Amino acid sequence: MRERVSGSAAARYAARVQPPDGAAAPADGTGSALLGDAARLLRGRRVVALTGAGISTESGIPDYRGPGTLQRARSPMQHGEFVRDAAARRRYWARSVIGWPRVAAAEPNPAHAALVAMERSGALAGIITQNVDRLHARAGSRIVIELHGALAEVACLGCGAREARAALQARLIALNPWLDVDAAAAAAPDGDADLTAAAIDRFRVEDCGGCGGVLKPDVVFFGGSVPRDVVGAAYALVDDADALLVVGSSLAVYSGYRFVRRAAERGAPIAIVNLGPTRGDPLAALCWEARAGAALPALAALVAG
Repeated sequence: MRERVSGSAAARYAARVQPPDGAAAPADGTGSALLGDAARLLRGRRVVALTGAGISTESGIPDYRGPGTLQRARSPMQHGEFVRDAAARRRYWARSVIGWPRVAAAEPNPAHAALVAMERSGALAGIITQNVDRLHARAGSRIVIELHGALAEVACLGCGAREARAALQARLIALNPWLDVDAAAAAAPDGDADLTAAAIDRFRVEDCGGCGGVLKPDVVFFGGSVPRDVVGAAYALVDDADALLVVGSSLAVYSGYRFVRRAAERGAPIAIVNLGPTRGDPLAALCWEARAGAALPALAALVAG
């Protein structure tokens, strides 16, 4: 019989590290008093993890809303803009040619490895990720639902043909030999990077080799919809779980927040590990403010062990 945490019990569990005198929250998760509380909350339960950009920042991939994120002068790519506007597509691909190598070279960090350890021990049933960097799979996680797709793949909007992003990268470089791909450029989320307006105007975009259609990274841009089968698979994973562990997500985007609501509706306890408040805090049994790379290895050692 699955143990449930009622609203009143959740209120008793709920906590957030409050540093004295306005000091910064402890970065080392092992030093937090909430480590034991989180382990007790998750141990013996079938856990599903919901991860966001905060789990990958320690791999060198910037996020949109983290406490260390600089205010950006531009907004993320919108789905409708990409589909309708050739100039927007040129801007996207020009900057992506510069930004993609950083994503491709990123390595999983200790937080990714900790989730692998939990899965191998049987403590973690699977991962639902909002990230498009594919670092969970590269770390060795077997059950990963990529809500927003992955930058490592490209699809044609005309004929549906798919190919590896690395193959398209080679063709884009060949089309634009004047572009210094190795030039230092400020990294931005989702493989974006800074590039001058003159370089963007000069950039040549590659179309589908089969039908001449528009090529798009196989990701869900802002304003786009997560495929129904992906959402259904994620709901099924949550419905079969006894607890939800949220890592590195502000839950500001509904595509992830919906699964926190689903777990709460089912009475499954929710633990959140994140730097800064999240949209799901009122629904959580425990909120732990800590770096994922420090907190998760310590947590996995107790839960998986």
